[in-house]
Amino acid sequence: MVWLFALTLFVSALLLFLVQPLIARMLLPLLGGTPAVWNTCLFFFQAVLLAGYGYAHLTSKWLNWRRQAALHSVLLASAALSLPLAVPERWLSALHPQSSPALWLLGCLTLAVGLPFFAVSTSGPLLQRWFSQTRHDSAGDPYFLYAASNLGSLTALLGYPLLIEPRLRLSAQSAGWGFGYFVLALLVMACALALWRKANDRPPTAAADETEQPSAEQDSPPNAAQRLRWVALAFAPTSLMYGVTTYLTTDLAAVPMLWVLPLALYLLSFIIVFARRRALRLTLLNLALPLLAIVLVFLILTKLPRPLWLLGGLHLLFLFFAATVCHGRLAEERPAARHLTEYYLWLSLAGALAGLFNTLIAPLIFQTVVEYPLSIVLVLLLRPAEKSAVPQQSWRVMLGPLGAGALTAVLAISLPRLGVPTMIAVVLALVLPLLLSYAWTRQPLRFAVAIGAIILGSSFFQTLYYGQTLLVERGFFGVLRVARDASGTYQQLFHGNTSHGRQFLDPQRQCEPLSYYHRRGPLGQIFATFSQQTTSSQVAAVGLGAGAMVCYATAEQRWSFYEIDPAVAQLADDERYFRYLRHCAAAPVQTVLGDARLQLRHAARGQYGLLVLDAFSSDAIPTHLLTREAFTLYLDKLADGGLLVLHTSNQFLDLRPVVADLAQDAKLTGLVRTDLEASDDPQDQGKESSQWMVLARSAAQLDALQQDKRWQPLPQRSAPQVWTDDYSNILGVFKWQ
Repeated sequence: MVWLFALTLFVSALLLFLVQPLIARMLLPLLGGTPAVWNTCLFFFQAVLLAGYGYAHLTSKWLNWRRQAALHSVLLASAALSLPLAVPERWLSALHPQSSPALWLLGCLTLAVGLPFFAVSTSGPLLQRWFSQTRHDSAGDPYFLYAASNLGSLTALLGYPLLIEPRLRLSAQSAGWGFGYFVLALLVMACALALWRKANDRPPTAAADETEQPSAEQDSPPNAAQRLRWVALAFAPTSLMYGVTTYLTTDLAAVPMLWVLPLALYLLSFIIVFARRRALRLTLLNLALPLLAIVLVFLILTKLPRPLWLLGGLHLLFLFFAATVCHGRLAEERPAARHLTEYYLWLSLAGALAGLFNTLIAPLIFQTVVEYPLSIVLVLLLRPAEKSAVPQQSWRVMLGPLGAGALTAVLAISLPRLGVPTMIAVVLALVLPLLLSYAWTRQPLRFAVAIGAIILGSSFFQTLYYGQTLLVERGFFGVLRVARDASGTYQQLFHGNTSHGRQFLDPQRQCEPLSYYHRRGPLGQIFATFSQQTTSSQVAAVGLGAGAMVCYATAEQRWSFYEIDPAVAQLADDERYFRYLRHCAAAPVQTVLGDARLQLRHAARGQYGLLVLDAFSSDAIPTHLLTREAFTLYLDKLADGGLLVLHTSNQFLDLRPVVADLAQDAKLTGLVRTDLEASDDPQDQGKESSQWMVLARSAAQLDALQQDKRWQPLPQRSAPQVWTDDYSNILGVFKWQ
């Protein structure tokens, strides 16, 4: 019987966490691939999970198990009517460029998957409650089944990017999920039958193993303080998981595959702490956590970009240690089985609150991603104190930790004025305060305050990194920053830590395209080639940035920029920040708001002689713009003799084989130039390294570029793996070095 309940919980959790990347994958083509899509989806699922746990708690409280089983059967049957999973077509018309993407996404998720997910989400606490009412020896402490549930969740999260996404199309994934739902319904009925045969009408007896017997404190109803502690211990690691996800996919690599890794480690911590035998000693993790926090805070504040495997690994390791420590305290405080559903309800409430805070509230009240360091400090505050630590109540004990933050601020201000180079100044301003904070690692409150104060003091580093910050704006698509460099030469636009364009402040030079768009770079050659061809004079660019590309416009042309982020469009058109659009465009220019995949449909067939794909989510092109369906759309809007241009600069992904396979599939010819040239030539001032590809229907269209050896043919493969809206393989193009 234990195996039946464990298997049912495993399948239930498997379905719960397969549907999350599945439905997010369906929605990516509509919202530009931003990490906020995943975080909003995650919040939705946690909110529905809270509703499911509330259903399990209330029905367990008001109904006996027979009536509860009958009601649950009706729920499962009703939810099956909304299968298969799909994004409702009628909901697409409700997506407007000026509307709130988060609210639209939540509504779409409710229609697409709300009822089936709710039905499946009830299984965890409900089945554990049913098991506690049997006569099995372990019925008194059924929490070990929670480990089986989280094992199913972990299997789904790791299996999706490694096995399912590379092999199955979305339609097959949806059909497979529907079949799994049918299997789950049969297993739930089998559990109800097993309960009917072995039900214990009396309250569950104590477990046979004395080490698993609930204490008198556990058996008593939870009080308000205990409930609050449960919420805090569940809220902190959940908020930390959101923060790690945002950081990894914005500041390190905008790779959707990375979305599942923080959630997978978060679930693994539950498996460990609720297992009958723990694989890790929580005391060792608790000792290691502050040391790991010191290293992590140093790396975050110094903004080191490489190596990816080390930086990403440390963020994920801290999340795993922190979640295991917090969840370990939750496991130790679990109540008797008769309070099981209430216990899980409070845990799910904390998860929903964390999702609400990180997804909806934090972007409104914080200009930058402050919630990540806040969650780090909160986790450090909640870690258990060492038994040998002597508590100190006086406010004076906080002077030392606060002084560490003040020291950070003083060093950050004074060292650059003394002529210390930027990176050395940052390191020196952090090393001493962080070393001082180590003295308080045995006292969670003092150590957490010290780390928080150091993070706050490091805000003076912003001038060192970006120069004089003129504007910081945060929205659904990320954090935008406009800054002036320390020399007063450029104005620059950042998304996260990635530059999205710069402009000379000198009025005599402000119409020179800089950074990736420099005239002496690949794009300058492409426009020179385009100017020699007789085709449509209309130009489309997917992605606006600061608007530097418009410097190539000529009087006989018409330009259209397709930009998904309204905030970017406003900044590019604001003369206080950038003047490309207002002063450098020799041709009429329009900006079309919304995702290019949706908005390009309205363009006339063969309208554009040049179509430039320059859309980036931080450091990567959203994957839905690199699929067969996307290329079919581009070519439909491209005139005969037109050129399709792609900006594929990326630190972590090699997109050449992806574009080459798409070109081969569409019978296009193409060239690629990776411009890594560093030059002291004054003519190269403001130029950055970049990689550009140009595709055409005929090789003759690219003759001028082929004469330059820096342009290389796209690689050809005997068995191309063409990305589609149903299929992509991020692992295959990841730069592991």
